[in-house]
Amino acid sequence: MKPSDLSNHISQWFDGSGPGADIVISSRVRLARNLGGYEFCPCLNASRKREVLNKLKEIILSLDLGQDMFFIDVDNSSTLEQDLLVERHLISRQHAQAKGPRGAIIAQNESFTAMINEEDHLRIQVFKTGLQLKECWERINQVDNLIEKQVEYAFDPEYGYLTACPTNVGTGIRVSVMLHLPALKMTGQIEKFYNAAKDTNLAVRGLFGEGTDAVGDFFQLSNQVTLGYSEQQIVDEFSGFIVPKIVEYEILAREKLLKAKPDMLDDKIQRALGVLRSARLISSQEALFLLSHVRMGVNLKRLEGISIATINELFMLTQPAHLQMRQGHELDPDRRDAMRAQIIRSRLCQN
Repeated sequence: MKPSDLSNHISQWFDGSGPGADIVISSRVRLARNLGGYEFCPCLNASRKREVLNKLKEIILSLDLGQDMFFIDVDNSSTLEQDLLVERHLISRQHAQAKGPRGAIIAQNESFTAMINEEDHLRIQVFKTGLQLKECWERINQVDNLIEKQVEYAFDPEYGYLTACPTNVGTGIRVSVMLHLPALKMTGQIEKFYNAAKDTNLAVRGLFGEGTDAVGDFFQLSNQVTLGYSEQQIVDEFSGFIVPKIVEYEILAREKLLKAKPDMLDDKIQRALGVLRSARLISSQEALFLLSHVRMGVNLKRLEGISIATINELFMLTQPAHLQMRQGHELDPDRRDAMRAQIIRSRLCQN
């Protein structure tokens, strides 16, 4: 499979079918690992990086994970192919922009991906739709154990798994959820979310991770500390307390809008839908903003005949690299805006 084969459909974990997916779009658990006997990636020369890449590639592709997997040589992929993988959350922006031998192993349904020679030698990820962090953890723990049977990880009895970044030392786990919080934003209560995150040492990022803004009322929330806590503790706290509390804030904000300002709410939803159904040019940022309002309208049953799966599909497939990959070549911004508007019109006017 090639990156271009991914550009016409959404990832399974992004289809809006999971538990609580009206607010918690997806769950992800990531583990950072390094091989014993090798320098960390920033200090590895090209030859040693190639050794790490070939070793981990062979091991992971040989695993019986119950689904087909394919390898992508990120180093020899085009910038457009790399951007597509970033838009689908299959690799990080840092992995795309790094230098030297590196690759990604991806499950056909995109629920699992392994980045080789990113910041660490190996970063494995498991995704699921909705709030399913415990299920993500169980799955990734199984995969990690299978890999560890065939390699020696860099591990210290006192500190745990050793990583290139000190904040990942210990368990090496990063637990995250993608949240849709339009009502908190609309009611001016989004500071509740930021304050809750700050008070509990959590990182808040935009739709595409580190260094991105929360466009379209989408936020990624993840832990920042891995040392001194077990993987199970981090997962349980996230799924049992932190995320439910934020979901509660958003539900209360939605109920407040429905009760106190139904006309204002409907006006925003209908205006957003009207623009999306008629616009001839639309930027990716404006599309995310307007689709966010429509998505809330569908979830609150203020709109009929439009599915969450359709809205989620438009979020992903109208991103710049997806549009250009479908055309088979790069497009200037105006052409992308026109193509994006045409795709959105065709999908929303069918409903």
